[in-house]
Amino acid sequence: MPLSDSLVLTNARIVLADREMKGSLVVRDGLVAAVDEGRSDAAGAVDLDSDLLIPGLVEIHTDNVEKHLAPRPGVRWPAASALLAHDSQVAAAGITTVLDALCIGEVPGRDWKDIADSFIPALHALADEGHLRADHFLHLRCELPDPTLGEAFETYGADPLVRLVSVMDHTPGQRQFSDLDKYIANQRGYGQADDDIRKAVAISFERQAANAARHRVTITARCLELGIPVASHDDETEAHVVEAERLGMTISEFPTTLEAARAAHSHGMQTVMGAPNVVRGGSHSGNVSALELGREGLLDMLSSDYMPVSLLPAALKLADETGIGLPAAIGTVTRTPARAIGLTDRGEIAPGQRADLVRVRVTDHGPVVRAVWRAGRRVA
Repeated sequence: MPLSDSLVLTNARIVLADREMKGSLVVRDGLVAAVDEGRSDAAGAVDLDSDLLIPGLVEIHTDNVEKHLAPRPGVRWPAASALLAHDSQVAAAGITTVLDALCIGEVPGRDWKDIADSFIPALHALADEGHLRADHFLHLRCELPDPTLGEAFETYGADPLVRLVSVMDHTPGQRQFSDLDKYIANQRGYGQADDDIRKAVAISFERQAANAARHRVTITARCLELGIPVASHDDETEAHVVEAERLGMTISEFPTTLEAARAAHSHGMQTVMGAPNVVRGGSHSGNVSALELGREGLLDMLSSDYMPVSLLPAALKLADETGIGLPAAIGTVTRTPARAIGLTDRGEIAPGQRADLVRVRVTDHGPVVRAVWRAGRRVA
């Protein structure tokens, strides 16, 4: 459809930022031109048969692409092919804006240093040539204990597609893996033997002591110079949050305890929790439940993390089980994450906003994505 053409969607349950309405929507030149109550009698109007019409989902932290780039231990898949597979998957899940999260800095036992080198050029090429369904940006996940992190960040940090940076420390015994046995079990899932895991743990302790604190300060400061929002990661205590806020971070990603989530809100930071946590009814690492934070009014955004298809059902479950209502729940996966990373042109259905739209039918099996439009163009 040429961008000058209009698209009319009617007989839809349209989820606005503050309410739900039964009505019609007009798209023109890639933007929402009008939202009206009732049916449209315009020629060619598409009848949505009372399905939900929501904004395109905005995903700010998914490492799903890494599963395509490294589908097996020791295997590297061609970057363009991996990105196209990932892109199709996120678009089919209703995600129209995605921050592809890439690890820079190495976790002992997981050698992924080469991934960004191949992926970022492929992303630029495929986006420039118009081959991608979703709108892709970058989220750099900075592993603080790595001694080479500063050099790696200078290589990638100024890329114009970078919209978010998180500073992470996956050293076992704290934050996400305060339980060392659970950490070992997690690493076994990557095909590592116990002896190798314990050697990696010892190296992790040494690297953390030598590098993590200074990198937390220098990487955050460099991001602020570049105008990039910074997220803390796996905050466990109030002290973690206080340090993050003092350094200038604005987002607390995946706080692992109720204490940390409360501290984040009291210090003016927004929280992100994993949508799989909501869908599964709890954290796979044994940390705080995202639904509990939702009920406490401490959950601002959801991220699909490792499972793109989790984002939409998690938002609907959040609406059903926390009492916040559908518009607010949809906001956790649309408007709020968009605004958190400085995107003001999308994330809600309103005149003048980008026509990033998702048609959803709610069934006994969960939500089914029936159509996806990005800037008024059908992409799924």
